[in-house]
Amino acid sequence: MKKENNRLTVIAVICFLLTLHFLPACKNQSKEKIDTVKSGTIHISVDESFKPVMEEQINVFEKTFPEAHIIAQYKTEADCFKDLFTDTLNRMIIVTRGLTNDEDDYFLDTLKYNPAWDNIANDAITIIVNSKSNDTLFTLDRLQKQMTGQINRNQRIVFDGMNATSTVRFAIDSILKGKKFDTSVVQAVSNSQEVIDYVAKTENAIGFVGISWIGNPEDSAQVNMLKKVKIAYVQCAVCDGQPYVKPMQESILTRRYPLVRGLYYILKENYSGLGRGFVNFLEQERGQLIFKRAYLGTRMDFGIRKVKMND
Repeated sequence: MKKENNRLTVIAVICFLLTLHFLPACKNQSKEKIDTVKSGTIHISVDESFKPVMEEQINVFEKTFPEAHIIAQYKTEADCFKDLFTDTLNRMIIVTRGLTNDEDDYFLDTLKYNPAWDNIANDAITIIVNSKSNDTLFTLDRLQKQMTGQINRNQRIVFDGMNATSTVRFAIDSILKGKKFDTSVVQAVSNSQEVIDYVAKTENAIGFVGISWIGNPEDSAQVNMLKKVKIAYVQCAVCDGQPYVKPMQESILTRRYPLVRGLYYILKENYSGLGRGFVNFLEQERGQLIFKRAYLGTRMDFGIRKVKMND
């Protein structure tokens, strides 16, 4: 009996020593699972109208930092915000606006901190027409009248959806100015690529897409698209002589092209994690060069970051 007790005591001591030996390793393993600015995995949601340029940004970032993995889902802007508010796995969204004061207050109440957000580039809503069309000059007044069915009712206008997309929201806010679409004239397809495909096969159609889908001269697929569709001109109402301008980087940055919107990140992260690392990449030289190559307007040299101080 005494020998049995001694044997149990020895086993207990060995187990205790093994526990002490492996405990630091377990702690280190736990620390390794926490992401840093250059490693780990995060889930983000991106406005579908920026898919081409954001895919390129993620590809270059992950090649630069092989231990970093960004899992992106491309959705309507409304669905991106839904993820931000309701999906605990989602840490960041890329959309065309920042947070409102009410949204900021909501996150402060629920998370006890305000998400960071800021402008990272400027985008142009591009009007495309069929390659055979000679109708390439537009004014905002004409676009409003066509969208409301007052003129040119035989010409189809195509968007990447009738609800919830940032392109539709921009058209309602900046072109219609409170008026409603004539749904017998305005047509919805599922995404930006389908807008391009529809216009490419329909001679009497007008499509609206973000510039990153059609403006990159270094992307062979986009160059081939420009054999099927044309980028139209829009009148600059604030320019001397009111010329018609194309969505190019200079006209985007100077707002001579009237259909310009911002591109923003909203980051739900209160420490220096992989989300902050990706934002830094987007804001700095390499990320900005990728935006430039995609024909987006890069952010100004001296950006002002919006910060809300807690009492």
